[in-house]
Amino acid sequence: MDLAAGVGSRLKELREARRLSLSELARRSKIGKATLSELESGRRNPTLETLYALTKALEVPLSSVLHDLEPPARISGDAVDAVLLDRFEADTGVTETYRIRIRAGATQESAAHAPDTTEHIIVLTGTALVGEAAAPVLIGPGMHATWAADTPHLYRAPTADVEAVLLVRHPK
Repeated sequence: MDLAAGVGSRLKELREARRLSLSELARRSKIGKATLSELESGRRNPTLETLYALTKALEVPLSSVLHDLEPPARISGDAVDAVLLDRFEADTGVTETYRIRIRAGATQESAAHAPDTTEHIIVLTGTALVGEAAAPVLIGPGMHATWAADTPHLYRAPTADVEAVLLVRHPK
């Protein structure tokens, strides 16, 4: 099953489990109803921004629609390419581990996630400007940063591509 079909099927399952109509999920996520219909049917490839808007409206972590896909899910946004490496679920929350690339010269602006969500990044190569949009930090190889992801935040690679590991912690 390709990414679009796998993600679309999961989106539909999650929407129906919450007894939401296409119209209601479109309203909550601010994603057009026609776009949502095409995503659910697998006729449209999702972007990172679209999936974050939908999973936030569904009140589930992004990995809820990406885990266990073969091959591993690769998703891209304005500046970030991400591969879900692992999803760990415990009584206290869900932790997602991604291998990411932040493309040189590009900026990814992420909307606030669910309350008390945190993000942790370890830079492998390059220099990244990351964190809360109001106060991002510059970090290089071997460095790490942590921020509250329940506020707007960003990822930027000022000069060259950045390779990193990103952990996103969603409390239950």
